Amino acid sequence: MVQYVRAPLDASFAALSDSTRRGVLEQLGRADASITELAEKFHMTLTGMKKHVGVLEQAGLVVTKKVGRVRTCKLGLGGLEEEAAWIERYRQLWDARFDALDKVVEELKRKEKVDGQKKKQ
Repeated sequence: MVQYVRAPLDASFAALSDSTRRGVLEQLGRADASITELAEKFHMTLTGMKKHVGVLEQAGLVVTKKVGRVRTCKLGLGGLEEEAAWIERYRQLWDARFDALDKVVEELKRKEKVDGQKKKQ
């Protein structure tokens, strides 16, 4: 049986693909919270929130600490630097492509204007 190791980017983007998990990260950016508090905030069951927090924890985006019966969540130490760098590379690529497209459009407009002036004469 072939087993694949998930790259850190895969885990991060999979975790970020869900709006509830993005909301949890946003909430934890304001203040640490227990799973119970998060579940109440997002109107979901404890089990559902535990699963979301688990996905975030596996991606390294959240860390949890259990004290007694309360599991407190806070943002992970890693941040999203690697993910932001990956996105930035593609943003630069698309910016360059759009700049090249702008040049083509401007050249076509210029030619169209010149051709229009020739037809009037």
